Amino acid sequence: MSPDNSNLVVNRKATYEYFIHDRFEAGLALKGSEVKSIREGKANLQEAHVRIRADGAWLHGCHVSPYLQANRNNHDPLRPKQLLLHRSEISKLRRGIAEKGMSIVPMRIYLKNRRIKVEIGLGKGKKLHDKRESLKKKQAQRDLRR
Repeated sequence: MSPDNSNLVVNRKATYEYFIHDRFEAGLALKGSEVKSIREGKANLQEAHVRIRADGAWLHGCHVSPYLQANRNNHDPLRPKQLLLHRSEISKLRRGIAEKGMSIVPMRIYLKNRRIKVEIGLGKGKKLHDKRESLKKKQAQRDLRR
């Protein structure tokens, strides 16, 4: 089991593909076998995205591998998971995605006080030249550290 306040799953492409303006911390409504599988780090946020519906915010496309010891009580790997956010945070997200080019991106899944949380970011997609620029900055920082 991982220590508290540690990253379980990280979406590395999120900061490469998007300029992140705001970050939010949300709880996840999970089943027992999903919790055990995520604690083992067997989840993937690469294709995940957040949708705002009338009944709240939902995480779609997050693949959580089936837990081997759960046998017939296992979960659907691509089941949409409800994000536990305050009403004011949902309205901020709703206003944010109303702007052109803005989207909600899951950044990472981590433990906080033995609870599984997901960090989501409200961001704008980068163009190709922006991606190249961020790669150059990263390379320059690596060279400085050497």
